[in-house]
Amino acid sequence: MPRPRKHRRLQHVHQTATYKPVGVPLENLDRTILLAEELEALRLADLDQRYQEDAAKQMAVSRSTFQRIVTEARRKVAHALVKGTALEIQDSTIPVMAWRWHCNDCGHNWQVQHGSGQGKPSMCPKCSSRAIHQRGGGSRR
Repeated sequence: MPRPRKHRRLQHVHQTATYKPVGVPLENLDRTILLAEELEALRLADLDQRYQEDAAKQMAVSRSTFQRIVTEARRKVAHALVKGTALEIQDSTIPVMAWRWHCNDCGHNWQVQHGSGQGKPSMCPKCSSRAIHQRGGGSRR
């Protein structure tokens, strides 16, 4: 029996999307599936140009695991471009990193999902107090 798959930490929520060659109906195309974790690895390595060790830490995996993920992602993208298949990005079923916050005045606790565009909250959503602080590190939802 194989070992259970370790959760990868994704900081951006990637929408399900399909990219295809122009002029060919989608139903006539083979599909190449790109996982959300593979798209995240491409973003970190190629778009953000992070070193693999830093990117691996960000995804909460080993450097060698990150290398395998990004290599497979690049292979899939190249296959879709060269062979003319539809590139389908699957929605993440992997927990996305979220930051936990606490209000010192009313005791309210809440989370803000990474990649949601909300950024650091300036006040408590319940009582509008500015006496807030981050609790612990991020958590997986």
